Amino acid sequence: MRAILDVIMILLDLYIWIIIASAILSWLIAFNVVNLRNQFVATIANVLHQLTEPLLRPIRRFMPDLGGIDVSPIVLILGIFLVQRIIAYYIYPYVF
Repeated sequence: MRAILDVIMILLDLYIWIIIASAILSWLIAFNVVNLRNQFVATIANVLHQLTEPLLRPIRRFMPDLGGIDVSPIVLILGIFLVQRIIAYYIYPYVF
């Protein structure tokens, strides 16, 4: 059971990095540093969007409009940190 919890913790860490990569790529696209006409960039952007959007979309529905600033990735990362702490402090010690 601890091995399963360790895999879940690693997957949550990996998903945090995917969220960060998606946010950075969206900034690079917005400031025209990279271009979506490049097939490689478009593929990476599409993969990151499909991985992050299912969890970010519900957060965006409940967040107030902040004038073009999207804080939903920060809210999602904080939620993942909360889940990790709950696993580490309340579930992991009681698993035999």
